[in-house]
Amino acid sequence: MRLLITGAKGRLGSRLVEILQDKHNVTGIDIDELDITDSSGVREFVAENQPDLVLHTAAWTDVDGCAREPQKAVKINGFGTQNLAIAAAQVGAGILYVSSNEVFDGAQTKPYQEYDVTHPINPYGYSKWVGERTLGRSNPKHYVVRTSWLFAHGGKNFIQAILNAVEAGKSLRVVTNEVANPTYNDDLADAIAQLIETGRYGVYHLVNEGGCSRWDFARYALDKAGYADTPIAKISATEWQRDSMPPEYSSLVNVAGEMVGVTLRSWQDAVDAFLEKEELLA
Repeated sequence: MRLLITGAKGRLGSRLVEILQDKHNVTGIDIDELDITDSSGVREFVAENQPDLVLHTAAWTDVDGCAREPQKAVKINGFGTQNLAIAAAQVGAGILYVSSNEVFDGAQTKPYQEYDVTHPINPYGYSKWVGERTLGRSNPKHYVVRTSWLFAHGGKNFIQAILNAVEAGKSLRVVTNEVANPTYNDDLADAIAQLIETGRYGVYHLVNEGGCSRWDFARYALDKAGYADTPIAKISATEWQRDSMPPEYSSLVNVAGEMVGVTLRSWQDAVDAFLEKEELLA
């Protein structure tokens, strides 16, 4: 297939380029090459490259920034996605859109399945939901891939923030009532690579198996990295002041992917693999 990957300099996009380029004809682009909010520019670029499938990983993922500038978030995450979906449809291409667990409101007490009702409660989640809606209305050949709490090599993420704080001698305070699925970037990329081979368009929850709280995530990572004696104070989300309030419970379950043979290992095994590759596993 001829693949066009947006956000190719980001952690997920670059990983997809790396693992797909041996099998497919891959073109990777980032914001310095294409502004996805420029509808005419997007149409021209896609028409020129004639992809079979667009893998749209580009997004504004600064959730607090999205809260401060909600219209900018919708412009990029919502209507930027629509521009790509329309351009892809015009050349007969499909599109895969990476969305978020934050399209849900967190009111459930059991993991969200793919077709549970969405109801975002913050501007970032709303912008990703707009992307999902415009995608579905603009291009019938689409995949929506929701994920959560990504951690990747070479970038800022929750595990690295926790370990850096410990090494700097800082005390740790971590939220106990925010629950989702820690997801390893490399596992997500592998799952997407498997999914696009199926040709089964639809909505997918591609997350490492099992949900946990932020506190449980931090405790597990510290224990595995040799900091089992380091205490972590338990706090509620209301004690951690930020511009964007995430849903309390937004754990996802992979039902649709499992039906077509696309599964991810447990989040604990994924954290172990991440730490081992970083040479941090105790």
